[in-house]
Amino acid sequence: MTDVSSIPPRDKAEILAQALPYIRKFHGKTMVIKYGGNAMTDPALQADFAEDVVLLKLVGINPVVVHGGGPQIETALKRLGKKGEFIQGMRVTDAETMEVVEWVLAGEVQQDIVGLINQAGGKAVGLTGRDGGMIRAQKLKMLDNADPSIEHDVGQVGDIVSIDPSVVKALQDDAFIPVISPIGFGENNESYNINADVVAAKLATVLKAEKLMMLTNISGVLDKSGKLLTNLSARQIDELFADGTISGGMLPKISGALDAAKSGVNTVHIVDGRVPHVLLLEILTDQAYGTMIRSH
Repeated sequence: MTDVSSIPPRDKAEILAQALPYIRKFHGKTMVIKYGGNAMTDPALQADFAEDVVLLKLVGINPVVVHGGGPQIETALKRLGKKGEFIQGMRVTDAETMEVVEWVLAGEVQQDIVGLINQAGGKAVGLTGRDGGMIRAQKLKMLDNADPSIEHDVGQVGDIVSIDPSVVKALQDDAFIPVISPIGFGENNESYNINADVVAAKLATVLKAEKLMMLTNISGVLDKSGKLLTNLSARQIDELFADGTISGGMLPKISGALDAAKSGVNTVHIVDGRVPHVLLLEILTDQAYGTMIRSH
């Protein structure tokens, strides 16, 4: 933690005043935050994240948190003697794995996040895609990246059919902070595991969010030499897909981010969740902490 006790009060006031233009600009706007990576497992970063979310709400910005839980799901599966399998960045989810996903995401992980935000002085409410009929889904048809004639069966992995944001809006209007697990339901009431990046991107679009912020374990999108790319257009992203620079788990993240940018979300940011208070730094200062994605 940075020691701020030696900063004179006048300087502290000046620092706070520097945030005023950003608070004014974003007051009343929705920010969808995909929470994951180190920020979700390191206790100090967890506390920073919770404080950031509460502060944003208190100054009139509406944060909506969508969380993953890959490491926690992996730990739970290992305890049951199951090994996680991935195809093109998506977790293969059979019926038994789906049960684990539900109790880990909607139980353990979600309640930890809700507790942290409440402890920091906020009023968080946990939701899954079932609540309020929010996320309708169907089985994902995953075509092979190299050969589209091949379709991979990834089990109960879902593709979003529609999102009804009514319950999220109702909570926002009542001063609550929604915390959403990426679980959808099908027409026969079956559950689907949906990639959290995809849910965050789609929800940002439906809510007409000002920003979509995706916390990661890296400094942003990197080129082949490891250099940070701070600003990317749709055309540049297509090139990075084509040459394999963006692959694996980054595929759904960047695809979702690009879709959101093309669908009206003002700015999409892939940010380094390992940086303390990265949400405040990204939203309330002019310092960039990752990659911004533009639709053009």
